[in-house]
Amino acid sequence: MFKSKMLAVVFAVSSLLMLGACSPAETPAAPAAPAAPTAPAAQPQANVAPAPAPQEAGQFVQGKHYFTVSDKSATATPQITEFFSFYCHNCYNMETQYLPFIKAHIDPSIEFKTAHVDFMRSEIGYEVIRSLAVMQQMGITSELMPTMFATIQADDDGGHHHGHDHGDNADALDIKVNSRDDIKAIFAAKGYDVTQYDSMADSDQTNATMKKWAEQEKAFGIRSVPGFVVNEKYAINMSEIRSLEEFAALINFLALHKS
Repeated sequence: MFKSKMLAVVFAVSSLLMLGACSPAETPAAPAAPAAPTAPAAQPQANVAPAPAPQEAGQFVQGKHYFTVSDKSATATPQITEFFSFYCHNCYNMETQYLPFIKAHIDPSIEFKTAHVDFMRSEIGYEVIRSLAVMQQMGITSELMPTMFATIQADDDGGHHHGHDHGDNADALDIKVNSRDDIKAIFAAKGYDVTQYDSMADSDQTNATMKKWAEQEKAFGIRSVPGFVVNEKYAINMSEIRSLEEFAALINFLALHKS
């Protein structure tokens, strides 16, 4: 049985860099992001209870455990947004090893959102960002994200030998992602109809989504990934998180109890 209290989260900002594409800054507006914990987390059991309430989990302090990154009011409904990149090794680890536990232990009323950062500023980078927006429109994000992660990173660093544990990489396809056609090939290989992909990728809805993500990235000071912002107001300082249970409890506190 997984005992998250015994799982220490090790933080190393330098390991988040993907070919120098990400330049994290350890400032209150841009808390450092975590490297992969040293041991894989087991899948959470069904019907697990949410993480304990703040008074049980310990006192969370502004400026230490979280930062205020917006002077606007918090969202009317509880939510958390993960800012990530398909090119980020630690984002891949977060997605496959740790988010299942976190999602199972946050209050079910909290909506979990994802937003892709634009650290690459390149044509293929923009196409990859568009692909996430299309996945969300099609309602296949959870089904296709592991394959997109694995395929993009499969050939990284001369055969995937970069010291990060991604399991057996069984989700990776033999496709080099250099163009929109390559992305469409990933969708098609997983059984999805791509006849409407171009119209969806170039739609006003997709452009508006990408614009919102870019504006949030700038407004919230996202400079390293994965990063988490609760209710579009509070950024979690990952360097203060010591267990997955504490992480989930902090999300619950900020989403449900922090005004």
